[in-house]
Amino acid sequence: MTQFISLAAEQAPTEGVAGWAAGLVDTLGGPGAGLAIALENLFPPLPSEVILPLTGFAAGRGTLSLFSALGWTTAGSVAGALALYLLGAVFGRDRMHALWARLPLVKVSDLERTEAWFVRHGTKAVLFGRMIPIFRSLISVPAGVERMALPRFLALTAVGSLAWNSVLVLAGYVLGDRWDVVESYVGIFSKVVLVLALIAIAAYLAVRLRSRGSRHRRTR
Repeated sequence: MTQFISLAAEQAPTEGVAGWAAGLVDTLGGPGAGLAIALENLFPPLPSEVILPLTGFAAGRGTLSLFSALGWTTAGSVAGALALYLLGAVFGRDRMHALWARLPLVKVSDLERTEAWFVRHGTKAVLFGRMIPIFRSLISVPAGVERMALPRFLALTAVGSLAWNSVLVLAGYVLGDRWDVVESYVGIFSKVVLVLALIAIAAYLAVRLRSRGSRHRRTR
């Protein structure tokens, strides 16, 4: 008979997000890992780069099987993504346009171009977006707004999530007590993605302000 080993007995973290995730996995096993990842999708500040390697570490210590770790974390990813998809679907395209029209420095044509881009590339965006920190959660909302076919959305989310989860869970499984090394590397990647996004937003706003200034001078 397999002897399941408590994460606490292996000196797992007891504080912060890592301690919270370790407690869920230790108490509930696979479903606890799935719940943690579902919440991570809904609240992006919860870091998957902590939860997933820690789940792999737990699998390596026998708290749950590796198959259970991958299955439940992928199920949690799909559940969280589905909640955000439904939020986008309920909010709807008309409300999105009405909200967009009230925002400064943006045009309705910008939103229309974004929608056209999503129609052309939505499949790739949902699939590969699941592997990009920050955007892995946010991409579900426009998918809902644009009413991407739900079976396709769920299939793409499951495949993309399984790929991302497998890398981090297996890393934690292999690294064992050094599972937290994964957080450092993925954390750097997340910061790079965030900086690039902020640069893109700043460049967009600068172009809009310059365009508005040029129109104002021509009308004087």
